Amino acid sequence: MDSDYIAVLAPAEGGIDAAFSHLADALHAMRMRVRYASGALTLFGTEDLPTLPLPDGGVLIGHLFTQDGAAVARIARLPKHTDPAKIRQHILETYWGAYLIIQPNAQVPDGLTATRSPAAAGNLPCFYSIRDGTGFLTSTISLAMRTHLYRKQIDWDFIAHRLRHPGIKTQRTGLADLLELLPGCSLSASGAKVSVRQAWSPWDFVSPERRYSDPRDAADEVRHAVVSAVRAWPDADQSILLELSGGLDSSIVAACLRGRHARVVCCNLVTPVPGVDERQYARQMAGQLGVELHTEHMGLDKARFDFTPPTDSVAPAVGPLQYAVDETMEAAAERHGTAAYYSGGGGDSVFCYLRTAAPGADAWRALGFRTGLTAVRDMASLHQCTLWKAGRLTLSKLRRPPRSPFHEDSTFLAPGSAAVKPEAHPWFAAPANALPGDRERIFDLAGNQLFQSQAARGLRRPLRFPLLSQPVMEACLRAPSWMWIAGGRNRAVARLAFSDVLPPDIVNRQSKATYMSYLGAVYERNKNQLADFLLSGRLRSQDLLDAHAIHTFFAKPLRSRDQTFLRMFDLCMVENWVRHQP
Repeated sequence: MDSDYIAVLAPAEGGIDAAFSHLADALHAMRMRVRYASGALTLFGTEDLPTLPLPDGGVLIGHLFTQDGAAVARIARLPKHTDPAKIRQHILETYWGAYLIIQPNAQVPDGLTATRSPAAAGNLPCFYSIRDGTGFLTSTISLAMRTHLYRKQIDWDFIAHRLRHPGIKTQRTGLADLLELLPGCSLSASGAKVSVRQAWSPWDFVSPERRYSDPRDAADEVRHAVVSAVRAWPDADQSILLELSGGLDSSIVAACLRGRHARVVCCNLVTPVPGVDERQYARQMAGQLGVELHTEHMGLDKARFDFTPPTDSVAPAVGPLQYAVDETMEAAAERHGTAAYYSGGGGDSVFCYLRTAAPGADAWRALGFRTGLTAVRDMASLHQCTLWKAGRLTLSKLRRPPRSPFHEDSTFLAPGSAAVKPEAHPWFAAPANALPGDRERIFDLAGNQLFQSQAARGLRRPLRFPLLSQPVMEACLRAPSWMWIAGGRNRAVARLAFSDVLPPDIVNRQSKATYMSYLGAVYERNKNQLADFLLSGRLRSQDLLDAHAIHTFFAKPLRSRDQTFLRMFDLCMVENWVRHQP
């Protein structure tokens, strides 16, 4: 893709040619050329790699937009001085996008700082391996492998962590000596010293002084942020495959694309079992765009657990459902000749779709009895329960200790395997006085970074998640959790913000599609193969699985509403990935 890059660190006294023989020639043969050089670092990128020079001698890789969604061709109105830290802060506060900032450190010979944009909504990852002042930063590990800068080796400690704590995104990858610079973080490297810190935090936007007090103001700001984020990318992509489910989130993305010059193709997934078909809603949105709704049929045979992961995959990420969606959407993109995917993914998290009593507890703690009681009534209406039950759950939420972001799952793991201490995501560092709802939604936002890396189709052409863009996250975080359940409707601020551009059926819709029936059918169809796959694999050979428990589970009929089989899909995903590594 046009965002492929590799930045190579080499000792200044020897230079890149001395440290890595034939490296430049190899990269040139891959149509990568020098796009930037400073001290120990040489940046190679494709001819189309977007770059912007910075006043401090640094460079910005990727796409940058103003708050209104206009593409930035040059960095304007920067501080007159050339202090790298102030330039970084100015970019973080004034612009947004999918970018990586690389800056030299004038105080430290051969030192550098790399800062990744706060949101991973536009596909510009940063993986790195640096040791004793030598190494690389890259968008794709295959570049480092093909130039012999890196050789794959499984990090089995990470695999043990991934099995026991499947819902946590960390800087570690499944490969030894390879880390990921997470969104909103800065890496500083100087000689043998490498450190990482947060440059942007979601907690800054839920503080009382930043909080919206009026729902209409919140809706107006959320709408401006979403419209700007959605409309920023089409000018760069030109043709879009919009994954239009018919739910509220993808419908909002569709509504924001009206009047854009880019060609939009709307695709909707259906399966042979109930639970997913939302065509009656998706057709209404496609009609508003003036385009046809293309139906993509995803059969049970599409879901596989034994496939070759992408070469650039650095951790277990693609399970049977994601594989089926990837293959179906990739075929559609090829057939329609589109350059990028657009998805409403992440909408539940960013639009504060909480299923707990946290909004009531937040309102009670922040504004007292009257606002708290209103929130409790809204919760009772939303969840179709009595006011007394909603009140009791709110009081329980207020009295209990804060919910931990760490959720250990030892199901089907070897009983003798050592407990693995969970590693924290940077966003887990909540202030002591954080409201319960703010904790839950920010933890959910951190989890979105995990699912964004699960879509292998994003390795072939850009996969845009505009609802997870920086300005959208910031605007939504400023709206307190109780505003999002106003009137007994989930995602109430988003509904208010877009009520005039969405069909009433979608604005008022409360139901959501589910793939549970599809996955259950896939399990029943493949259970024998799943059992053999796990019981004859590398995870078992590493003594990570409880073979007896797995055999016993597969030997029994699946009970009604038992979702334990999803754990088997997760284990198979990890097994499949490790089988395809050296």
